[in-house]
Amino acid sequence: MQRPNAAQLTYGSATVVLATVALLLLSGTTTLPGIAAACAAGLLLGVLVAVTMPGRAGPVKTSAPVRSAGEAAGTSGNEEIRVPAARVGGSAGTRIGS
Repeated sequence: MQRPNAAQLTYGSATVVLATVALLLLSGTTTLPGIAAACAAGLLLGVLVAVTMPGRAGPVKTSAPVRSAGEAAGTSGNEEIRVPAARVGGSAGTRIGS
């Protein structure tokens, strides 16, 4: 089972809080068993919402390319080191004189 993402946790938590408050207000109970039943029902409803919500559509993308075992060992003939170019501000290259 995958870990829940942020949206699943948010919707599940919001459902627990709102359902519990609604059940307590609508039932008007003041006894301990009634409050415990409303809290348990809100918790079960929140878990149900979080579990049935669709998760990630696919794998998480990373910035590093995936290499095979042969490439990781250095047997590839294409061993080029790429260095990013320095970034210069927009007006720095247009100055003439000092």
